[in-house]
Amino acid sequence: MEEILKAIETKDCDKLVELLYYKADELEGEQLSEILKKAEKLAVECKHFELYKLVVYFYLEFLEEDRIGEFEAFVKKEDTFDAKFHLADLYALIGELEKALDLYLQILEEETEKGNKENIAKIYYNMGLIHEEFTEYDKAIDLMGKAAEIFEELEREEDYLHTLVYIAYLKFEKGEISEAKAEIAELLPKLIDKPTIKSQAHLVIEEIFEDKDNYEAALQECLYAMIEGKRGEYLDIVFEALIDVIWQLMIEDEFETIYNSMDMFIRVSEDPEMKQFFEGVKAVALFKDGKIKEDEVREAISSVENRRLLNLLELLAEAEF
Repeated sequence: MEEILKAIETKDCDKLVELLYYKADELEGEQLSEILKKAEKLAVECKHFELYKLVVYFYLEFLEEDRIGEFEAFVKKEDTFDAKFHLADLYALIGELEKALDLYLQILEEETEKGNKENIAKIYYNMGLIHEEFTEYDKAIDLMGKAAEIFEELEREEDYLHTLVYIAYLKFEKGEISEAKAEIAELLPKLIDKPTIKSQAHLVIEEIFEDKDNYEAALQECLYAMIEGKRGEYLDIVFEALIDVIWQLMIEDEFETIYNSMDMFIRVSEDPEMKQFFEGVKAVALFKDGKIKEDEVREAISSVENRRLLNLLELLAEAEF
């Protein structure tokens, strides 16, 4: 909360966007409403459309308040690429995929006439995401490929490599497992000094193992992604992927796989709260497998002080304690 308020006070819109992406779900009720009100005012003042988009989305997602009309009016008034691009992304976020695609096609035509290659690449990339939602994987891969070509031409290496990782993921979704694995393998040596993208690559491999019900290998890939994510900006997404694997293992009563793997995450975690959480997960799995007594698992759970992590741990334990 304090970090978010500081970003608002210093008018650091980019930092505020980053914080809201990863911290908004930790805020509740009046606290969230207060933050969004201040963030919205700042977004209008600074004409920061990504921030405004995020604020409008969170109003709808968490507070059930529809501010889309105000954002649309502001975008119409400003009439810039950045404004329309983020409005199209907002439509995609709220599930209005056809509406998003129509707007992307409109601004693609405008940017093509102007010859703005970077903007064209960004549009192709986001259109690819929409066609992925439609499960039109060939179309999505084609659009992402066009984006990658432009990023490479513009020497935007980070964007280029990230797009290639996503193309590999699309091939996995399409069912081309061997090709997806081969493309990630080819990319990994190029990602040595790019931890965020390397983390993304490991999560693609994690998805492949999870799809094959190889959960032990999936957990190992989550570990690799977490190690890289610590040096990038991807740690929360890695954590969500890890929780998905743990949840699936809990459902399938694969408790031994969980408690035999948690020491890896305990030792890798630098945050004491995360260490407590993983100790709690291990204790829950041990208890469910009949390896420890109830008072031991209660003690492990009670040591978790972070409310968000505690709620998640109780959910994993199916609120038994």
